[in-house]
Amino acid sequence: MTTTVTAVPTTTSQANQKPEHFDVLIIGAGLSGIDAGYHLTKQSPKKTYVILENRERIGGTWDLFRYPGIRSDSDMLTMGYSFKPWTHESTISPGDKIRDYVTETARENGIDKHIRFRHKVVSASWDSGTARWTVEAKKRDAGGREDTVRFTTNFLFSCAGYYRYSDGYTPEFKGRENFKGQIVHPQHWPQNLNYDGKRIVVIGSGATAVTLVPNLAKTAHVTMLQRSPTYYVSRPEKDATANTLRRYLPATWAYMIPRWRNIVLQRFFYGRAKAKPQQVSQLLIKGVADLLPEGYDVKTHFTPKYNPWDQRLCLVPDADMFNAIKEGRAEVVTDHIDTFTAKGIRLKSGRELEADIIVTATGLQLEVMGGAQISVDGKPVDFGKTFTYKGLMYSGVPNLASIFGYTNASWTLRADLICEYVCRLLNKMDEKGVDIATPTLPAGQDMKAEPWLDFSSGYIQRSVHLLPKQGPSAPWQQNQNYFKDIKEMRKAPIEDPALVFSKAKAAAAKPAIARAAE
Repeated sequence: MTTTVTAVPTTTSQANQKPEHFDVLIIGAGLSGIDAGYHLTKQSPKKTYVILENRERIGGTWDLFRYPGIRSDSDMLTMGYSFKPWTHESTISPGDKIRDYVTETARENGIDKHIRFRHKVVSASWDSGTARWTVEAKKRDAGGREDTVRFTTNFLFSCAGYYRYSDGYTPEFKGRENFKGQIVHPQHWPQNLNYDGKRIVVIGSGATAVTLVPNLAKTAHVTMLQRSPTYYVSRPEKDATANTLRRYLPATWAYMIPRWRNIVLQRFFYGRAKAKPQQVSQLLIKGVADLLPEGYDVKTHFTPKYNPWDQRLCLVPDADMFNAIKEGRAEVVTDHIDTFTAKGIRLKSGRELEADIIVTATGLQLEVMGGAQISVDGKPVDFGKTFTYKGLMYSGVPNLASIFGYTNASWTLRADLICEYVCRLLNKMDEKGVDIATPTLPAGQDMKAEPWLDFSSGYIQRSVHLLPKQGPSAPWQQNQNYFKDIKEMRKAPIEDPALVFSKAKAAAAKPAIARAAE
């Protein structure tokens, strides 16, 4: 799908107003955006930067999602920043504690002073003549009135995540209009929703569903309706080793020891799953069966048809969902929806699930660059036709990077490395006296295009046409390997034949004596 550039209406005064200029413009003040601000502050302290955030608060995902029980789906020992120890006793953490952690990081390092809230980036246009991006944003006041504001920047860094904040994904359900109860999507959970004593059907079996089910089941009866089973693994909410070490060691050591333990174990388990999928599948299924009542139909409800890590494993803290099933507060139904009815949902099998509330935990809608329209020298960029460079830049697109974390490990592990790399790149450009860095495909070669993510999850497959491709070898690959990325992003030289450095065309066209006089 080709992105088109749409003119944004502006007043005459706005059009004539000189845009503010920053060396780096960051999109998003969530976990990744604050990470980027920290690294710029520490590694490239002479660079000016601004963070444009659409929402009114720091936090991104952890400010948006407010459904009951919202928590991390990775341990915070690896999802926390490398430079700031996670000290809360729960390593599978409630969402509000993660939001506090990100906000505290911004405040402690002065990053919050660089944030412009209520600024939604709508477009960015690159001009090779000046080697600058012109960024347009919608600025909202407290009353919701919007004005268009412009910025220029030498380098654009998207930390806006990978999904659309305004809308989650909901399939077209036949008969939806007939249901007399309430239908809710977790991405926009009503804060005044009273579900005590109600019958609730949660459609879905992913990370959101398995968080909602045990939390809703504290005061309601919950049915998790799934088309097919998912792999689950139960882990303690609190890490005993980390909490013990914190009593005796400095905070950094108490953080780093269990952090690296988890990084190594995650990598080992993922490698084992890929090498011996049947063995790991049996291990995971047995782990679930041991947590369920004797005689439970594990084959129907908890035996997936795909291999482990073809989709992300779902984390169940302290077996809370399985406890709710054992105690009769929750049940799992595996079937397909025929139609919504006035009382609930009729299934293909003929069974009807009666409900007062239906929760559509049916996934996300992926989005590139936070939905902003991107163009280079007047030509719209179709990211689906680009190749990824080291999983952070795009072929033919100058001075632009974005953060996309791991699907098989914690998001922030990769975010940290990308932020380090971007700062190294900016410093190298200053050292070389160049203005532009453009990932460039080999001339005269048709590179074999492979999917950016080898993942069968629905939210990936629905949007695969929007995502860049990867090539058969480095640097045109999206690694899912933290140790390999350490070599490529932290250790490897910045200078690379595939990364072409140049000066602004306008500057290059000037006589040498004129440039020397500036």
